[in-house]
Amino acid sequence: MTPAPRTSRQAARLVAGSPAIAQAHFRAEALPYHPRLRPDGWLNLGTAENRLVQDLHEGTPPRPLTARDTRYAPLYGTPELRAHIARHLADLGGGPVDPEDLVLVAGATAALDVAATALCDPGQAIVIPTPCYGAFDTDLAGRSGARLLPAPPDARDGHSLSVPAVDRTLTEARRDGVDVRAVALASPANPTGQVHAPADLRDLAEAAAHHGVDIVADEIYAGSVFGPLPFTSLRTVAADPARIHTVWGFAKDFGLPGFKAGVLHTTDPDTRAAARALAYFAPVSTHTQAHLTDLLADPARVRHFHAENRRRLGASHARATALLDAFGIPCAPAQAGCSLWADLAAWLPCPGFTGERRLWQEILDRTHVSILPGEAFHAPRPGWFRVCHSLDAALVEEALTRLGRLLTTKGAPHVDAPHPAAAPAGPARPLV
Repeated sequence: MTPAPRTSRQAARLVAGSPAIAQAHFRAEALPYHPRLRPDGWLNLGTAENRLVQDLHEGTPPRPLTARDTRYAPLYGTPELRAHIARHLADLGGGPVDPEDLVLVAGATAALDVAATALCDPGQAIVIPTPCYGAFDTDLAGRSGARLLPAPPDARDGHSLSVPAVDRTLTEARRDGVDVRAVALASPANPTGQVHAPADLRDLAEAAAHHGVDIVADEIYAGSVFGPLPFTSLRTVAADPARIHTVWGFAKDFGLPGFKAGVLHTTDPDTRAAARALAYFAPVSTHTQAHLTDLLADPARVRHFHAENRRRLGASHARATALLDAFGIPCAPAQAGCSLWADLAAWLPCPGFTGERRLWQEILDRTHVSILPGEAFHAPRPGWFRVCHSLDAALVEEALTRLGRLLTTKGAPHVDAPHPAAAPAGPARPLV
């Protein structure tokens, strides 16, 4: 008799859906590059960690542990921290925020999971404009059981948010009897790094309202915009803010991914109640909350921190794009975040995403540089790669030099290969 499996089908599904982003990260981090001790080590440009601001935290004295830090606190966040986050989100351009509408959980990943689980029953759908953040597949659908429906942009839209594509996907889903509950997107965008214009966000909110669906907006890069177009929170342009659920966290803007602290903002009472109940499974430690409360306590210091963060991200992006340009590698300009969207379509060894996967593997094996292929982000065509640059400049230079030299040995780009990224549509684009 064949023994029964020891785990559930649900567990097997979750394991099988482990994000490629996480797998690539741990592979690259296992044997890191060191110019003297491990010159052939790995360089990880596949993970969007903001390592440019770590020194800005070094002057903060460690907070002594108090008795209160060891006790149970409200599982959806202490009142003090939620009050500080509410003020901070308002300062980022999100308009007035009621701390009671915030649900703190263990990272933005958990906040996305909570939002999707609160909104969707298994089998219901979420429409995603593509290319999109590669971990949405797991964050939004892994536990909720929701289906993701990609909405690829029209050719004329380039990398911009395509509201007609979203509207068309919603219309087709309704025609086919698919029960869609929400639209989800990253704003600023990931992987392209675009800062969405207020008019586009308003049109998206109107389209979603027309179809009777909510919007989940991952705004984790709200404070990491370095381009001329300012960040606009979706909830400030929607006619019905109760149907807009936004996510933010400390990982990117403050360079604190290891703290695992994210927040869901929702003004809908039913969604908020469900999110608070789900926070039971993903609370943030009280000691971490106390540290973050101290971090946000001085608004002037926070504004200085963000100004320096934006300056460093902009300089890092400029250096990375200049290095790619020196090797003839086109990329879509960015306005925010930790990465850029590079176009390697001219070097694909064979057509389609098969060629993209083969090139990705060759880059990994021959250069020990980790970048992520566009297929992981539901790119509309093969050849795009997300390249993260928000780490030490010397490491980025070493990694991009290795990449450029490999592509040089493969010959000049194929002249018949299109490079739509070389001519960005509309305003300069943001970064991941």
